[in-house]
Amino acid sequence: MNTPTAHVTPPSETTAPNAADFLASPFPAAVADDADLTGPARFYNRELSWLAFNTRVLEEAENRRVPLLERLRFLSISGTNLDEFYTVRVAGLRELARAGNTTPALDGLTPAEQLSRINDRARELMKRQERVFVSLRDELAENRVTLLSRNDLTETDLAALEDIFLNQVFPVLSPLAIDPAHPFPFIPNEGFALALQLERRADKRALRVLLPVPQQVGRFVRLPSAAGEDRFLLLEELLQLHIDRLFPGHRIGGACAFRVLRDSDIEVEEEAEDLVREFETALKRRRRGEVVRLEISADAPAGLRRMITRELLVHDEEIFEIAGHIDIGRLKEMVIDTRPDLLWPTFTPRVPERVTDYDGDMFAAIRQKDMLLHHPYETFDMVVRFLQQAARDPDVVAIRQTLYRTSRNSPIVEALCVAAEEGKSVTALVELKARFDEAANILQSRRLEMSGAHVVYGFTNYKTHAKMSVVVRREGDRLVTYSHFGTGNYHPITARIYTDLSLFTCDAKLGRDATKVFNYISGYAQPDGLENLAISPLTLKPRLLEMIAAEADHARAGRPAEIWAKMNSLTEEDVIDALYAASQAGVKISLVVRGICSLRPGIIGLSENIRVKSIVGRFLEHSRIVCFGNGRGLPSQKARVFISSADWMDRNLTRRVETLVEAVNPTVKAQIVDQIMAANLADVAQSWVGDASGDFHRPIPPDGVFAFSCHRFFMENPSLSGRGSAGAADVPQLTHGHD
Repeated sequence: MNTPTAHVTPPSETTAPNAADFLASPFPAAVADDADLTGPARFYNRELSWLAFNTRVLEEAENRRVPLLERLRFLSISGTNLDEFYTVRVAGLRELARAGNTTPALDGLTPAEQLSRINDRARELMKRQERVFVSLRDELAENRVTLLSRNDLTETDLAALEDIFLNQVFPVLSPLAIDPAHPFPFIPNEGFALALQLERRADKRALRVLLPVPQQVGRFVRLPSAAGEDRFLLLEELLQLHIDRLFPGHRIGGACAFRVLRDSDIEVEEEAEDLVREFETALKRRRRGEVVRLEISADAPAGLRRMITRELLVHDEEIFEIAGHIDIGRLKEMVIDTRPDLLWPTFTPRVPERVTDYDGDMFAAIRQKDMLLHHPYETFDMVVRFLQQAARDPDVVAIRQTLYRTSRNSPIVEALCVAAEEGKSVTALVELKARFDEAANILQSRRLEMSGAHVVYGFTNYKTHAKMSVVVRREGDRLVTYSHFGTGNYHPITARIYTDLSLFTCDAKLGRDATKVFNYISGYAQPDGLENLAISPLTLKPRLLEMIAAEADHARAGRPAEIWAKMNSLTEEDVIDALYAASQAGVKISLVVRGICSLRPGIIGLSENIRVKSIVGRFLEHSRIVCFGNGRGLPSQKARVFISSADWMDRNLTRRVETLVEAVNPTVKAQIVDQIMAANLADVAQSWVGDASGDFHRPIPPDGVFAFSCHRFFMENPSLSGRGSAGAADVPQLTHGHD
């Protein structure tokens, strides 16, 4: 296996490596903690860790290395992330607390204690969002992208806006008076409305009204360009401009905007599975859709504020006064593609050279040797092509496919339908419990059934989250099984921005394993004797614990011992304790955890040999990888290397069907260890380093010092196993172009 060259273009031989560069920098000095580390203090709270992750997303909106409109997009993402967190996680904790539940989380905090801390952190986060918005608004104006107020409009603007109002907004508005004959209306989750105090000009009679705005109406009205300037007006400004059209003969005496977030139906929400299990009966009894957060203009007239809070039945701790823009998530509407100078440079995913060498024949490329594609750097179209080719190939006799989350007009579903109509045996496992995609998945299952495919829905109590395809092809006098294992969904749209891995193989062992897993899902036939595959809820967690323990045994025996792992979230108690035990035995553990991390690194006597980093950047890190030195350290040809569909969370390891696939092909192993993991560990440009307190800090390189970016590296360099005729001898070093 080729050893990665992690430090090209160092600033000088005497400059210490950046702390975020886990390949070059030593493990940081561990710190003491006086708490009882045999108890809950050894864990960090899941919810607070998530808020820390969303803060990292927000920090990208402040990062001047990121193009301006992309920074606005990061701000928007931080807003939508926080909304979902409230409607699911906070809603669940709120109900547990109100029902008197005091069962502590892993870190020992009760639901009420968690809510108090969440509330404080969320308020800080939202105030920071407001400050970032003001800063970005000013920078955008300097770059001729302007958010106007009513006072900035010209006569020409007013004429154009009247046309927009009458033809695009007015037809969908329903103004509502609030009086004894007109009760306060229901405002749906994420609903936005204006509350107005009006006065009739003729007799000064007061009138209170609500103007709910349908979510289908944009919050930003784009005005005709003027002298090369892109100009926007907030919808609420447009509405107040045309109040006489809505309420003839009235004038505005006072106004405010407000937005409602309600309790989601968390019993079917994957993010709340643990909360439901903890207190299921109480959650099922609760009133649906109670308000969990009210955002309201900070300068709202007192009378309107009292009316809104009284009618929505909100408590003081649920009210968030906003001095700036309400509904940060809708700022994405201002991210316009007509200003490429303010966006990331266009990136076109590569077609793997090996596939090109075989004139696009996926089966021929896979027969040469296993192939690992790294999305989005290599196009997801290869996954689609694999199934489209199988659908049309007369030698293919059977296709099996999992579908957890896919697009509404999915080319993969279309290929499966074609295959079934061609007379092939097609089995599609459709997961109906994929959050937010339930309706799309039901529609896809009906299409598949009409085409003649066998559609199964998996287990009642487990979600099927594994990502697998199996194609059985007749070649001569034998049947050959081609398999695809992925870390991400079969979704061509999200595959453009999520970093995931796709392993294509015709290895007979993996083919047999995949077939056994499909039989388990469709026929409840528990798989026996899996060779290169482990699955949850049966063998995946035991395999992980076994491999971590084996690495600890190597350390105790004086052999090199090291673990590299990458995932989205790390919260599972037994796995964290196993990592702690391995650290205490001397195993060097480097973790890349994008989001939630309940493990506390760098504590004397507990985790002094564990370090954690998080990567947040242009692409959403989504692949799950774990590498064990296997007594040789890392990197090593003897390392054991796995890719997985599962994060290290209780739900993934005990309540889902997930896969853990061992990579055995030397080139694929080299690609995962020497390229993908090495680049993630060496990243400085978009990395935050975690500490024992649960906080993450960004070690900023000095001005002028080269900051290695794993995303930039992958965009500029082809993946090792897909290189084809270019050869694999010259593994790209960990460097990339300078701006």
